[in-house]
Amino acid sequence: MQILDGKLISEKIKAQIAVEVKSTMLDVGKKTPHLAAVLVGEDPASQTYVASKEKDCKEVGFISSVYKYDASITQGKLLEVIRFLNKDPEIDGFIVQLPLPKHIDERVIIGNIDPAKDVDGFHPVNLGRMVLNMPSYLPATPYGIVTLLGEYGIETQGKNCVILGRSHIVGTPLSILLSRKSKTGNATVTLCHSQTKNIGKIAASADILIVAMGKQEFVTTDMVKNDAVVVDVGIHRIPDAETKSGFKLIGDVKFDEVAKKCSYITPVPGGIGPMTRVSLLLNALKAAKKEIQF
Repeated sequence: MQILDGKLISEKIKAQIAVEVKSTMLDVGKKTPHLAAVLVGEDPASQTYVASKEKDCKEVGFISSVYKYDASITQGKLLEVIRFLNKDPEIDGFIVQLPLPKHIDERVIIGNIDPAKDVDGFHPVNLGRMVLNMPSYLPATPYGIVTLLGEYGIETQGKNCVILGRSHIVGTPLSILLSRKSKTGNATVTLCHSQTKNIGKIAASADILIVAMGKQEFVTTDMVKNDAVVVDVGIHRIPDAETKSGFKLIGDVKFDEVAKKCSYITPVPGGIGPMTRVSLLLNALKAAKKEIQF
């Protein structure tokens, strides 16, 4: 069994980004890439993610801005913020951190982001271009997963890939990326969800099993075939009196028992989380360089 070390690979990619930013932009007098985030409310996980994004930006030479608003902000006021960021020439790309408060329609907010600044890759224009295999900003977590598989030289062509979870953030776009004609594609993909019958049997047929169910330790050893590649997208904080913080992080896969059966597996933490963040940086760099024309 080998660990798919997302932290290690993300550090390698960040170092490459930093070199490119310095040599092709800063040293020749071009504008410093600027990535912004809109944070609404006090969700701890969202605050942690945005703080990590700020740290990542500093490491690679980006400018980072955070626009923080109370959870009571109206949808109309938040749309004004989006329109301001769309027009600000100093900001190359931005994200609106999800989830948003229940009184705000996420689809309306995402739909009003300029596709050219949509570095989360959630706008319908970017998703549509992805489906057509056109240049686009890819959703960060699926982008990070295919990058990680590629970095470890894991063959996807002709492989039986099973994805557990059909969210528009992970499962659905990932199923498209893995099935389309590309270096880390050409897989035969099965997308499972809460209504799938015999989900355990289907999972156990996978050469590559990707789990994004949002259910802690959902996948057990009987759901994994020998020498499968297992990618765990889930992350859950649970109490643990033996740790200094009083909690520990676990995933959607029962790591200790499943790892013994795998050829490769991602840890939690240190697997897909860092790859998601570095994928956001890659999208932001593309935005700063105006690589994708809309």
